[in-house]
Amino acid sequence: MAGTRPQRETSYTDELLADGTVHRRYSDGRLEWRTRADSGAVSWRDNANTTGTDEPLGRKIVKRTHSDGSVLYGREAGYGRTLWGDGVLTVNRSSFGGKVGAVLAGVAGGALVAGLAMPPMTMTPEEEEALRQQQGGGGDAGSTGETASDDDGWSDGDGGLDDAGDFG
Repeated sequence: MAGTRPQRETSYTDELLADGTVHRRYSDGRLEWRTRADSGAVSWRDNANTTGTDEPLGRKIVKRTHSDGSVLYGREAGYGRTLWGDGVLTVNRSSFGGKVGAVLAGVAGGALVAGLAMPPMTMTPEEEEALRQQQGGGGDAGSTGETASDDDGWSDGDGGLDDAGDFG
């Protein structure tokens, strides 16, 4: 399957606040305040008075539900990148810093963008539930070795690769 080029790229940085929430700053001027629930879903509100929830569906799909009921799906692509159904690629610039970030952005960036697969435009409730079951299913193939007491709820658990991280 050939990769898809995003229509637009928007980077962001995250700041962990003292109360355990995250303040996200997007390069297009948007600001979000994010709170993670025990279920893994993230409730958010932004500076345009929009609210919603980002819910993981399996390891790679994210369901963003706005308070008005509209839904947008995203596909996590690793390295802090998420391609959304509207063609926007969000890139976490707080995942890598210094020389590692420069190397990944400069050398691998084009290859990482060129090979992205679009997320689904729509899903049935049954398809969503099947992905939820995969995520919560048995086995520990995706285990990072962290225990609940080691995790503040926001770490990627993989050194910043953001595979199943915080839904860019």
